[in-house]
Amino acid sequence: MLIIENLHVSIAGHTVAEVEKLELANGQRIGFVGESGSGKSMIVMSILGLQPKSAKVTGSIKFNGVELIGIPAKKLADIRGRLIGLVPQDPTKSLNPTMRIGKQIAEAISLHSNAGKKAILRRVRELIDNVRLPDPDRIIKSYPHQLSGGQQQRVLIAIAIACEPKLLIADEPTTALDVTVQGEILNLLLTLSKELDMGLLFVSHELGVVRFVCQKVAVIYGGQVAEFGNADSIIKQPAHRYTDALIAANISLPRNEIEVAGNTNQLHSVRGSVPSIGEFPDGCRYRNRCDFAIDSCRSFVPMRQKDKDHYHRCCNPISSAEKPNVTH
Repeated sequence: MLIIENLHVSIAGHTVAEVEKLELANGQRIGFVGESGSGKSMIVMSILGLQPKSAKVTGSIKFNGVELIGIPAKKLADIRGRLIGLVPQDPTKSLNPTMRIGKQIAEAISLHSNAGKKAILRRVRELIDNVRLPDPDRIIKSYPHQLSGGQQQRVLIAIAIACEPKLLIADEPTTALDVTVQGEILNLLLTLSKELDMGLLFVSHELGVVRFVCQKVAVIYGGQVAEFGNADSIIKQPAHRYTDALIAANISLPRNEIEVAGNTNQLHSVRGSVPSIGEFPDGCRYRNRCDFAIDSCRSFVPMRQKDKDHYHRCCNPISSAEKPNVTH
């Protein structure tokens, strides 16, 4: 359904994202995970043509056989919303504070259909039910500020799936929500993906969240795919040192028997910080933060196969016999 090949996104001559090849099949769920500034949102925004105006995008992004790079803006706008839905991370910035919720959902329907008012209202009620919001009459008449953060996020999901898209892109949709509400939204996205046979690109900085929602994981760093494979394989047997560091920093992913037993209170962190645009080192972009960097890390690092459906971009990968490292 979605095929990305030789994607290259640059701003002011500096590369901010590049993907050699990535495919997503109908109904498949892939998670993009990495720290803030790793380039994951830039990749997915390029799919929708929502990258910054100063960005230059080359390569190929095909959706159902249609090339999206270079497509006329009007045609892309029709695909965006009708065939590809987007759930942004902050509902308070995405919903119009001056419009009632019912009208905002109805607008998403009317933009891509010729349905009459009665049919649109029926669809609005159906969508409110689909995203498990109670009391449709109250929701329809409410303004965004009259709903909780979780309810607002459900409204954004209703808008995103209004035209039954084939692909839903969720860009850190639970960031602004408390833990309990996060779980409800994650369950909702997973359920909708299965019920509607809808592909899902889920962007997050939490591996535990991605593991719950997605079948496959792409670990992103420096705008590149550092590791890709089945979610369980990536988390249980990581190959790339950056993936290993993310796992060590995630308190929801115990790394050994001691942590499973709850006998450790140590919270690990990834050493250093993500460099600014144009400041990533040559070769492996993670090498200036990695405790295991070797001389060959200074050269271009191609994707390598660890095993079936598991790939990585690491010169000094974690061996199967190596104990997980927890000192990052």
